[in-house]
Amino acid sequence: MAKPTVDNALWIRRPHPAAAPTIRLVCFPHAGGSASFFFPVSVALSGSGSGPVEVLAVQYPGRQDRRLDPCIDDIGALAEQIYAALRPWTDLPLAFFGHSMGAILAFEVARLLEERDGIVLAMLFASGRRAPSRHRDEDVHTRDDDALVAELRQLSGTDDALLGDEELLRMILPAMRSDYRAIETYRSVPGATVRCPITVLVGDDDAKSTVAEARDWAGHTTSGCETRVFTGGHFYLTAHRAAVIETISESLLRVAGPRSH
Repeated sequence: MAKPTVDNALWIRRPHPAAAPTIRLVCFPHAGGSASFFFPVSVALSGSGSGPVEVLAVQYPGRQDRRLDPCIDDIGALAEQIYAALRPWTDLPLAFFGHSMGAILAFEVARLLEERDGIVLAMLFASGRRAPSRHRDEDVHTRDDDALVAELRQLSGTDDALLGDEELLRMILPAMRSDYRAIETYRSVPGATVRCPITVLVGDDDAKSTVAEARDWAGHTTSGCETRVFTGGHFYLTAHRAAVIETISESLLRVAGPRSH
């Protein structure tokens, strides 16, 4: 299969370039989300420009400054594009943080890096998402716009002011529907694993993943796996931002070192 040609600057954002980082954390947004969602993480971990962590964030097509770019409604196709865009950034060890749909994308891109380049992540943070093998039959992407908006309100992942603005809402719904189609039609390859350790983060009242479903990420790594449970729902991380960032920071400081091959 030919490798896709991509504009790396479109896909990968670096809000706060670090002077001499020892590891890069790549953040993968949720369905309908954008790279800017992780700006606070970048401020906390690499905002000074002098720490060991540099934060990158993936910008999917069909939103914000990529609003006119065609959406991609298939996880495999998205993973291929992101993999190609990330290859220039593999000169340092990498860790991935993905929330919700982003956790699955992070997992699939990590698999591509291992299989094609022999690059093993320092850590995969899987947030707000059940394990790849824990399938649910979901059909939000087939519902009408009102039902899709109701889903967004239930999960509380979208600004209420935006949901009340009809013009802005029309702008984000196509990307949201495309993302939902991608994640709801995703099927993990049976027995798929990565060689890096996985840290799972989940809310104890998440409508999209029970704690038990999240713990099953342990079956998708040949290394260690630990689970951190927070109070709250699908977007627990907005209420526990400081604790989540501390968890990331502590884990990265523990595992940062020479990249494994």
